[in-house]
Amino acid sequence: MNNLKKNVHDFWNNASCVEDLYLQNTDISGYTKQAQERYRLEPYIIPFAGFKESKNKKVLEIGVGLGADHQKFAETGADLFGVDLTERAVAHTRRRLELFGLSSALCVGDAENLKFDDSSFDHVYSCGILHHSPKTPKAINEVYRVLKKGGTGSIMIYNKWSMVGIMLWLRYALLIGRPFRSFLDVYANHLESPGTKAYSYTQARELFCKFSHVSISSPLTHGDLLESDVGQKHRGGFLRIAKLFWPRWLIKRVLPNAGLFMMVKLRK
Repeated sequence: MNNLKKNVHDFWNNASCVEDLYLQNTDISGYTKQAQERYRLEPYIIPFAGFKESKNKKVLEIGVGLGADHQKFAETGADLFGVDLTERAVAHTRRRLELFGLSSALCVGDAENLKFDDSSFDHVYSCGILHHSPKTPKAINEVYRVLKKGGTGSIMIYNKWSMVGIMLWLRYALLIGRPFRSFLDVYANHLESPGTKAYSYTQARELFCKFSHVSISSPLTHGDLLESDVGQKHRGGFLRIAKLFWPRWLIKRVLPNAGLFMMVKLRK
């Protein structure tokens, strides 16, 4: 594991998917409340992921996190597999499924080097993971490789031109006297794990150019609208002030597709 990948691993292994905010107890009630909060804040995940369509299909989730989405795939009746770079996420998801009487073939794994045969899966799902991988194009090529011909993918990566990106640039570039600092440098150093990337629509279409069908959307998220708590790096006075004055109604009207979550639907 190279240094950057180790840093990514250590960041998420320390606190998987902001579990300190949304998971108080590792029992049925704790995991249930975490899932309820996840889908309250991010309702668009439910149609995007393809849970309903996964029954009796062979499904791979790359980056299982706290396991809420994985649980939904399992409840639907998917022939389910899951990998995550961190031991913590796999342990959370394994415990979660055991508590609910569900099953999946879970393992620690690297998105850039999946341990599955070519054309293994009907559907691959990955939500907010592949932009953290040091070699994102390689990870996307792995998605393509393990999908069957005609198979589908639901892959969320970060949108470069998002309201979250604008906020981060204001805070970590303009307001500290570095107006020429790039969005990409700000994302890499100030949004979640080290080296986090974000892509324009054009760049995303290049990343997924092997696929026969690609559709992209980027709805505004609770993060773009400052409607929720945030992750490990951004709590403090600046955020509290910004929440008071953030023009949510104007953003919704003028920039409805400037969300951080670039939701990419694919077919091989």
